[in-house]
Amino acid sequence: MATLVPGTPAPDFALSDQNGQTVRLSDYRGRWVVLYFYPKDMTPGCTQEACSFRDTYSEYQAENIAVLGISTDDTDSHRKFAQKYDLPFPLLADTEHTVSEAYGAWRQKHMYGKSFWGVDRITYVIDPEGRVCHVFGKVKPASHGDEVLALIRQARGDGR
Repeated sequence: MATLVPGTPAPDFALSDQNGQTVRLSDYRGRWVVLYFYPKDMTPGCTQEACSFRDTYSEYQAENIAVLGISTDDTDSHRKFAQKYDLPFPLLADTEHTVSEAYGAWRQKHMYGKSFWGVDRITYVIDPEGRVCHVFGKVKPASHGDEVLALIRQARGDGR
């Protein structure tokens, strides 16, 4: 499936987080949600990106914005990743890649002359009504937390 476009209703889902709790997108209705897809726990770019959200998380909390990370790693891998880097937000296990597919993040990739399927680094900003507000297809992992927060503030028009 292609990447969802702004204005599109964000597909609901139910996935387990690193603590085995079921998380549904619909649980966050009425709040802004950052839904970021990343390839793999404990890898350099994914660690930079997760730590970028961790380092700005208090600002997200202060503004009642949810941050949810999704990869195809299992809950055990997510738990180790969250513990090692002190990640305070849910990491969701999409082991069957159904949510990644629904959001257009499951793609054929090419590396070192080989083709394989995997999760693409892509972030969706979902508005309080459950619609896609913005899609980040190009992500700079180290500064992504700040970049997404600035976009949400601009979209809300409050400049905070």
